[in-house]
Amino acid sequence: MKKLLLPFMLIFVLLISACSSGSTESKNDSSKGNSGSKTITYQSEDGPVKVPANPKRVVVLGSYAGNVMSLGVNIVGVDSWSKMNPRFEKKLKGVEEVSDENLEKIIKLKPDLIIGLSTTKNVDKLKKIAPTVTYTYDKVDYLTQHVEIGKLLNKEKEAQSWVNDFKKRAAKAGSDIKAKIGDDTTVSVIENFDKQLYVFGDNWGRGTEILYQEMKLKMPEKVKDMALKDGYYAISPEVLPEYAGDYLIFSKNQDGDTSFEKTDTYKNIPAVKNNHVFEANAKEFYFNDPITLDYQLDFFTQKFLGK
Repeated sequence: MKKLLLPFMLIFVLLISACSSGSTESKNDSSKGNSGSKTITYQSEDGPVKVPANPKRVVVLGSYAGNVMSLGVNIVGVDSWSKMNPRFEKKLKGVEEVSDENLEKIIKLKPDLIIGLSTTKNVDKLKKIAPTVTYTYDKVDYLTQHVEIGKLLNKEKEAQSWVNDFKKRAAKAGSDIKAKIGDDTTVSVIENFDKQLYVFGDNWGRGTEILYQEMKLKMPEKVKDMALKDGYYAISPEVLPEYAGDYLIFSKNQDGDTSFEKTDTYKNIPAVKNNHVFEANAKEFYFNDPITLDYQLDFFTQKFLGK
C-alpha cells in the first residue's frame, strides 16, 4: 500500500521477500524502565532498543494495530486508518486517534512503547517520549512481520503459534477452493479509491496474501506483469476487462466512485456475468494483521465454498 495505504501506508490507502529485517531476537534485560518495570532488548531495523517487557500503553502510528491487539496488548493511541476500520471498532473503543504530527496528544497518553513505520515523521522526537520502533513495510513477509511484533511485545511464542495455525487453515481452504473452481482458474483483487481503480499483487492486503501466497490461486498474467512487483497498479475502468480474472474480489469503498459498475464494459466482464464478483468492505479489507486475516479467510471460505 506504499502509495495507496501507507502512512498509513505511504500516502493514502491494509502488507515479499523471505529475508528477515536483520537479527531481530529479543532477550531479557535486568535493567528497568522509568516506570520500574523490566525491559527487554529488541533488535530493530535501526539497532537494539530497550523496550518494556510487558508494555501497558502502546501507541501505534502505522498498520500494526491489529497485530498488537491480537496479542492482547493494550493500545492507547492509534492511526486514523485503523481507527476507521469496522473490524477494530469494539477493541479500539475509547482509544485516541493520533498522528506523528501531534506530539502533544501522544505525550498526554503517556505511552510506554510507540510502534510506527519507517515513513513515520518526528521519530527522533517520539523516541524522547517513549521507546520507539519502526518497521519498513514489506521488508519481511506479512507473517514474519507478525512474529517480529510478537518479539517486540515479548509474545513471540503466541505470535508464532497463530502463524502456524493460520497457515494450516489457509492451505486447507485453498485446497478445497481449487478442488471446486479448478487449478487454472484466475482471481483478481480490485479496489476503488476516490475516482481511481486499482488491481493488486500478492502482498498489499485486501486478502492478496491469502489468495496468492497461502492458497496458491492463480493471478491473471496482466496483473502479474503490472502489479506483482510494486504491490498495486492503478488502472482506468475501461481496461479492467484486461485485468479481470475468472473471479473478482472487489474491495469496495462505498464513498468512492462506483459508477463504472453501471457501464457495459463492466457488465460484460465474464466474472460479472457469471456472478463471480465477491464484494467486501474496503475499510475492513485493507490490512494483513491476524484480526483482518482471520476475517478475510472466513470471507473467502464462505464466498467460494458457501461455508
